[in-house]
Amino acid sequence: DRGDRIEGVKVITKILIVAAALWAATQLVDGITVTAEDTAGQVGTLLVVALIFGLVNAVLKPIIKTVGCAFYVLTLGLIALVVNALLLLLTGWIAQQIDVPFHVEGFVAAFWGAIIVGVISWLLNLVLGDD
Repeated sequence: DRGDRIEGVKVITKILIVAAALWAATQLVDGITVTAEDTAGQVGTLLVVALIFGLVNAVLKPIIKTVGCAFYVLTLGLIALVVNALLLLLTGWIAQQIDVPFHVEGFVAAFWGAIIVGVISWLLNLVLGDD
């Protein structure tokens, strides 16, 4: 079905966008690393981590927003920066648990990495289109 193919392309595009944003974070933030030896391994790692990050966000972020709604209002949304950092930190931990060579070294690296991933993902979505 054509609709299913379009949805599949959208999912793949999102994963590629997040993988590109994660790559940028590894380049710009000390403490976020991919330790795969070769380029193919690094690309594969970033794709797997993008998938993990997408799943973590899809499952936990709506729950966190619902439960922590008052904090979002009280902080004018700034708590989202902390939440995104914690979700990236969790993604790094999950990656390590399944032997994916991706590491996030502490909250500060996760905080800046989450900002970079968010901004770059937003910019790429603007350029490539996001429904």
